[in-house]
Amino acid sequence: MWDYSEKVMDHFLHPRNVGEIPGADAVGEVGNIACGDALKLYLKIDPDGRVADAKFQTFGCASAIASASALTEIIKGMTVEEAGRVTNDDIARHLGGLPKEKMHCSVMGREALEAALANLRGEKPVPAEEGRIVCTCFGVTDAQIARVVRENRLTTPEEVTHYCKAGGGCGGCVPEIQEIIDEVRRKELEKETRPGPAARPMTNIQKIGRIQETIEKEIKPALRLDGGDIELIDVVGNTVQVAFRGACAGCPASGVTVASVVERKLREFVSPEITVEEVQG
Repeated sequence: MWDYSEKVMDHFLHPRNVGEIPGADAVGEVGNIACGDALKLYLKIDPDGRVADAKFQTFGCASAIASASALTEIIKGMTVEEAGRVTNDDIARHLGGLPKEKMHCSVMGREALEAALANLRGEKPVPAEEGRIVCTCFGVTDAQIARVVRENRLTTPEEVTHYCKAGGGCGGCVPEIQEIIDEVRRKELEKETRPGPAARPMTNIQKIGRIQETIEKEIKPALRLDGGDIELIDVVGNTVQVAFRGACAGCPASGVTVASVVERKLREFVSPEITVEEVQG
């Protein structure tokens, strides 16, 4: 049984805005019943350019139903421009979080919204098959994988599976998924290090925020593979104090982990001047 939040269960058991809108101004349809999930989103836009109504029809699991229900609640009353900025993370947060294995349901909601807004503008949505098929089990392309990696800062093939199902079947595409991850990360690093106009130095609040984000996205997943964890204790200037948890706590190799994993990642994603200290906390 998945560890669903109360809000996910509420939206699953009592979904909002189920059905279709006769004469809808926009319709977006994504997914494939053969792959286990499909979603159709209907929008009605008022004369002021706001979403007056939104309804959905879906075939999928509890998370798919809850994500679609939450999406309709989020966008009703928004302008079309505001709705276009809604992300899959916004859907997951509205639900109080989703199990990591079910994040692909929030991605499907965002994709249905994008398809509906493209339909509203009289454009053809980007076809799901655009790009080269990497995961033949679920029909996921290299372009789709690169997008979820880039937008959600994913670092492992397992995380990619959670967000778009790629790699969740036979597993034969996992090495290629890792290659796509590495390529996306390489391009992002090049972009960050490319010379440009002199940037204003980060404020301390910005630095702490980036440190926390790097620890959550780039460091914790690697440690958790071996039953370990890490906690940010304090930031003093460019010195970051951390404490190891789980299997990493008291490990004789923790000093190596500080240098080879934690400090290296923080210098890569925050500042080359960062130093890391392990403390007991």
